[in-house]
Amino acid sequence: MALLRLRRPRGMGEVVAAAVVVVAVLVLVLRMLVAAAGALAQAWPVLLALALLVGAVGTWRLRQASARRRQEGERVAALRIALAEFDAMDDRRFEHALRDLLVRDGCPARRVGGAGDQAADVIGDHPRLGRIVVQAKHTRVSGKVGSSVIYAVKGTAGPVHKAAHAVVITNGTLTRDAMAWGERHGVHWVDRDRLQRWAEGGAALHDLLGLSAGSRAGRFRRAA
Repeated sequence: MALLRLRRPRGMGEVVAAAVVVVAVLVLVLRMLVAAAGALAQAWPVLLALALLVGAVGTWRLRQASARRRQEGERVAALRIALAEFDAMDDRRFEHALRDLLVRDGCPARRVGGAGDQAADVIGDHPRLGRIVVQAKHTRVSGKVGSSVIYAVKGTAGPVHKAAHAVVITNGTLTRDAMAWGERHGVHWVDRDRLQRWAEGGAALHDLLGLSAGSRAGRFRRAA
């Protein structure tokens, strides 16, 4: 494809014509700039008012968001849940409550329970202790959680969820075999008594269970 090349003007006539075109273009551009400057000079109070309005709205929204975060932080920090409240919950609300308690303890957490959860209802990522996987078992006050739940959590917490600690939490109790098997194999448990000390008494879960920072090789060590 041949390149378009500009030909130099030939003769005085073409030089004058080219100069006239350049001058006309410059005059047009200058007039456009003058017109734009005049319009801006006339409109600047409106533009300034709009800028101030946008800035004020933005500042108000930031302050509102900051206030909401502060209020939520204060609410979570003061969170206390009585055993009677747990007993009145359904499974989903129970899981959400356990998530909120982990957040209160300084452990960002999310509820993941549902179909295909692979023995994990809540997952928290503690900044110092690593990932904590919680299997929640909401039951009647007299209900007992058996060893099969502990087996399931042990099988998935590390390989599937990459957890540093696994905990089974119930508002009921656990069988003697379940508690013993869990302690032998590094699966922590929270029964009704421990739940009260955690949720109502304000103790942190990691302190209550004696959780410590450990390597992948030391995962699910027995609680102190």
